[in-house]
Amino acid sequence: MIEWSSSYVSNVAGEIATLVAIAMWVTSLYKIRRKMFDLFFYTHQLYTLYIIFYLLHVGVAYTCMILPGIFLFLIDRYLRFLQSKRSVRLISSRLLSCNTFELTFSKNPALTYNPTSILFVNVPSVSKLQWHPFTIVSSSNLETDKLSVVIKCMGSWSQKLEKQLSSSPDHLQISTEGPYGPSSSHFLSRECLVMISGGSGITPMISIFRELIYRSTLQPNTKLPKVILITSFKNTSDLTMLDLLLPITTAPFDISNLECKIEAYITRENEPQQHESKQQLLVFKQNPKDSPISAALGKSSWLWLGAIITSSFFMFLLLLGLVTRYSIYPIERDGKLYHYSAKIIWDMFLACASIFIVTSVIFMWQKRENEIEGKQIQNVEIPTNSPVGNLCGIERELESLPHQSIVQATKVHYGTRPDLKRILFGCKESDVGVVVCGPKSMRHEVANICASGLAQNLHFESISFNW
Repeated sequence: MIEWSSSYVSNVAGEIATLVAIAMWVTSLYKIRRKMFDLFFYTHQLYTLYIIFYLLHVGVAYTCMILPGIFLFLIDRYLRFLQSKRSVRLISSRLLSCNTFELTFSKNPALTYNPTSILFVNVPSVSKLQWHPFTIVSSSNLETDKLSVVIKCMGSWSQKLEKQLSSSPDHLQISTEGPYGPSSSHFLSRECLVMISGGSGITPMISIFRELIYRSTLQPNTKLPKVILITSFKNTSDLTMLDLLLPITTAPFDISNLECKIEAYITRENEPQQHESKQQLLVFKQNPKDSPISAALGKSSWLWLGAIITSSFFMFLLLLGLVTRYSIYPIERDGKLYHYSAKIIWDMFLACASIFIVTSVIFMWQKRENEIEGKQIQNVEIPTNSPVGNLCGIERELESLPHQSIVQATKVHYGTRPDLKRILFGCKESDVGVVVCGPKSMRHEVANICASGLAQNLHFESISFNW
């Protein structure tokens, strides 16, 4: 049980790996994960120890069997680490009256992503180790030089960040990782698109809506789906989330080709309520050390990723051959025993060294290219008009036709919840995409309606924030 054999696999290493795995499993239980997220998060950083002791336990043969997976994981993890070490350029923050704020970053125009993508955000002044995923609400096609995420104040991390933003700092250091998202946006090709959201679940719908704005503006000949947005909020102040449907940009855009209907439901109030408007727009000063968000490996990311995988693996095989020939073989040739665990350590070290060397060289090369392009990206003036202020009982000047169109297309219901059956069964188009994001009960209700068989034209897709 406590033997660390020099000629075979180590039992002690297996026992240590098992204890680490049990600790990670216990902290993954739902109640512990939800109530003690920090414990869950930091315990799972022990996965490195688990992998090391697991490989020391299973031996050379099993290490070779799982080597491709380990190799790809290390490349991915190291690339993400390198990307996350960069401080990105934060252009502005917009604080809404519903304890929600939008962060807008500078972005390399070559970086593209699909709607409903997410971005991991780290703010060292709040926590140096915590990374949180947030939905990207901007369209990479419509807003080519900016990327925006929306954050709802629901925990200590976001509350601390909001407090810092409320103090109007000149600069805020932020690192990001991503974006990550779906490989396609097939739901945009439907004849009709019904988007159903609850609370902060509206954020993926905002990204879809902005992508449709892009197609309406710059691809007027493209067939656009009829859009029905059904959204539920608790209070009147939450209606300011609809401000985010239209991007903050000085560039003109046209939504006249977009057939849109918005139904907003306020569930905890029976009539419109006056509330204090505390929208605040903060524009940050540029720091020369900050860079726009860009792809880790530049424009030809798949080509460079293939080069990293191929080159690092060949380097690993070459180094392993040299170590075997000049370090291991001379000892075993004389009939002596080379420590079994030492062979595993050599394998792990050479794999890591090969990956780190090749990946670092290519990443630094691409970083230099991105910095050259980043110097050409300039911040733009941020307009401050709010399209749906009148819906909240706040008088605002509507300065453009798109803003007026959004207000006219929006109908607000108080003291009730949406009748999802009536709405979905009322869609008579032959191809209706149904995208839902919100509480678990809402997602299940929509799923049951679409799967009931009473309507053959409904195609269900769910987006969940649960972890």
